[in-house]
Order: sequence, then C-alpha cells, then structure tokens
Amino acid sequence: MALAAKLQLRQSQSLVMTPQLMQSIRLLQLTHVELERFIDEEIERNPLLERAEPQDETGGDLPQKSETAPEPAAGDDWFEGETEWSAEAISEKLDSSLENLFPDDPGTSERLGPDLTAQWKSASGGSAAGASEGFDVGEMAATMVTLREHVGEQIAMAFPNPAERLIAGELADNLDEAGYLRADLQEIAARLGADNAVVAHVLEVCQTFEPAGLFARDLAECLSLQLAIRDRLDPAMKALVANLELLARRDFQTLKRICGVDEEDLLDMLAEIRALDPRPGTAFSGGASDAIVADVEVRAAADGSWAVELNPDTLPRVLVDNVYFARVSSHAKDQAEKDFLAECLQNANWLTRSLDQRAKTILKVASEIVRQQDAFLVHGVRHLKPLNLRTVADAIGMHESTVSRVTANKYMLTPRGVFELRYFFTASIASAEGGEAHSSEAVRDRIKQLIDEEKPADVLSDDAIVDMLRENGVDIARRTVAKYREGMNIPSSVQRRREKRALANAGR
Repeated sequence: MALAAKLQLRQSQSLVMTPQLMQSIRLLQLTHVELERFIDEEIERNPLLERAEPQDETGGDLPQKSETAPEPAAGDDWFEGETEWSAEAISEKLDSSLENLFPDDPGTSERLGPDLTAQWKSASGGSAAGASEGFDVGEMAATMVTLREHVGEQIAMAFPNPAERLIAGELADNLDEAGYLRADLQEIAARLGADNAVVAHVLEVCQTFEPAGLFARDLAECLSLQLAIRDRLDPAMKALVANLELLARRDFQTLKRICGVDEEDLLDMLAEIRALDPRPGTAFSGGASDAIVADVEVRAAADGSWAVELNPDTLPRVLVDNVYFARVSSHAKDQAEKDFLAECLQNANWLTRSLDQRAKTILKVASEIVRQQDAFLVHGVRHLKPLNLRTVADAIGMHESTVSRVTANKYMLTPRGVFELRYFFTASIASAEGGEAHSSEAVRDRIKQLIDEEKPADVLSDDAIVDMLRENGVDIARRTVAKYREGMNIPSSVQRRREKRALANAGR
C-alpha cells in the first residue's frame, strides 16, 4: 500500500460552545441578585442596553402565567446544641423593645408619664397613624446600637484610668457576635505592654457589664456570670455548669450524683439554666439577613387547578436602544467603530433573547414540578412524591443538566410556604407491599411524628420505628431511620427516655 499526501473534503456536524451560548447557560443558574448584578455590568459595558422603566413596560412576550393540574414547624431544643436555644428570651426582649416604640400603649404611657408621652407623639406626627406613615423599619435597623458601641459606653463609665480604658477597648474589639471574648489575655498583655494581673482585673470588671454574660470565654463561664448576677451560683449549680456535656446527653442520674441533689432540685436547676441567654451579644447584632424572593408563585385557580406565575420582581426588563444605534452608526468614522457598534448590537439582542429564554425555561420547569407534586400542594408533605431531574427533563423535552441549572437557588412560593425548587426532588423509598414508592421527605416527616407522639413509658427505638413504618407500607432499613433521625437532630431513644421521664416527673 502506497503512502502519499493528498487533500480530502469532508462534511461533519459538531456542537460549538460559542461565548453567547455559554452566556445563556450561565444565566440559567444565576440567582435573582446575581442576575441583577450581571445585567448592571452588561449595561455599563454596552451603550445600547438600558433598563425599561416600570411605567413603560408593555408586557412584551415574556411568559407570565401558566395553568396546570389542581408546614410543619420545627422547634429548637436547648439540648440539641450548646448555644442554639433561648428563643423565648429573645422574643421577650423584642416585645419589650417594640413596646418602648409605641407610647400609645397604656403600659408605656405609664412609664413615660404624660409630658414625655405628649412630646413623643408630637415628634412622631401626633397619632399612631402618623407614626406608622413616617416610620421606616429599615431606617431603625440601620441605626441600631452595635455591641461594640454598647460596650464602649459602659467602658467609658467604668474605667476613669486611661490605661485600663485602653485595655478594655482592646478586649471589646475581640468580642464575637455572641458576646464571647475570643482572645488570649497574655497575648493582649504582651501587645499592650501591660501586666497580666491588670488585664485580668479589667476583664473582671468588663464581665459585670450589661447584659450579663458578656466577655465570657466559653459557655460555662457565660452561664456562671449570669447565675452570679442572680445570686444563684451555689456549689450545686457550679457543679451543674461544669458538666454541661452531661446535660446535653440527658444523663440526669449522673448529674444528680455529681451535684448532690435530688430529682426535684435538679429539675429546678434545669429550669434556671433554660432561662439564661447563652448568646448575650446577639441582641446587638446589626446585620440583616436577605429575605428570600420567590422566582415562581403558585396559587389556586378558580377552576380548581394551580396557576403558576413568574414573580415580576425577579424578571429584569432590558431594552435595546435601536434608535441610538442608528444615530451613532451613521456617524461612525471608520470600520473599527462600525464593528464595535455591530458587536454591541449583537450582544444586546442576544442578552434580551437569553433573558426571555431563561424566563420561559423556569416557568416550564416550575409548571411540571407543580403538576408532579399536586398531592403535596393539596394534602401536605406526607403526599410528596419521589421525583428526580430526569423525570422532569423527559416530560418537558429538555436535558437533565438544564433542569439542574434551573432548579439551583430558585424558590417557589406556594400556599404551604416558600420552598427551593430542589426541595421537590427527593429520593425514592420502596413500598413494603410492592405499591407506589414513598418520598424520603415524607418518610422523615412520618418518623418525626412518631417520635413526637411517643410516651415516656414507651419510647420508640429505631427498630420499633422500622416495624411501624413497614406496617404502613414503607420498606426502610434501620440505618436509614437512624440517619434521618440524626439529620433532624433527634437524640437516641435512651436520651429521649431520660428527658421525657424527667419532664413527666416535673409536671406532677
């Protein structure tokens, strides 16, 4: 066989990822905030792009609505974490703060007196209605006193000595959001050139500041400071605070022996511990969390079906200024300027088409999810069906990866609350009777209900939960029950039995 060089012509087809196509794919997975930021950057780069004013909108061809076929509250337990508790105390503080804002409340008027009440009403508009019209919650949140400012005011009053005031300021700078001191005293003393005893004395004074518990170095010290203010830090309570790990494990028998108290006294001590605030500094945290903005809204339609609509607040309106393009291009001096304007026009048109396609894709995916999870919307989490990306992709004629990008960080507002789109995609658990499979989320809810309904004398083990679920047609392994239980921060049956018995005895 002879070897020779020659030319051949062939035709072939291939998919090329152009920059515009990559941009369209990227837009699918952007959140609302990220999309707004991206559009602002594009408008800054491209002179032919501009945002449409709300009063100039004509609706366009962006999809707005689609018709398709027709909450459990989880309370936090103190023992589930060292610092995730005392929600009641925070609520009481909030209620107290709100009372102080509205002197029309009889209790507040009594505290302020008639003169100050009249002055406050005059400054706020003279009536409750006037106050509500001129009251800006965001403005109040922006001017809240921070923890550092609150502590700084007390430092100025407590330390007339400039050197001690400097040390106290350094300690305050090392407080975290919870009010804990996250610094080594010897390092601070060495950095400031101060004596260790002086730094320790300054810390001791700072630990008397309000609210009680500030400048503690760990949870035990924080609780001890609050108990000392209440004159309740006796030897038995000291022993309890020194063994918080036993308290978290509900090992009440060992705690009674260590503290030298009977069961009734131990329950009283636990009640006092629960009344304390493990994070005293959080009341001054000025950071505001971003509210979730739903990309899709679902509501019941008049005909019994579900109306699926895109949230107009998350739909950016971008226009291409063709008039400006025509005027500028006619005065282009050379080919480079014409090429630049042509590229800007092409990118602008592609962006508007990409945004339109993004909106249509989100609406199509959300409509299919609503159709698949109709039972959940009607009856609740127990009727959540197993669902995967491939099922939705096949139903709407899209690729699985496209559905994955669309459901990332997108939220749906339903009559049962706001859920991330990926919440509706759950694993499948086989039926014990060979029937329809069960959703893992529905099984989790069933496990939680069984544990909530158990009695102190009959606490359910994981094996017992497995047997009860199988009686209801759910074929599940014991290790899966244990994994779901631990994922919901539910302790083992031994720990639950100790706690339920103690609570039952306390209620006698």
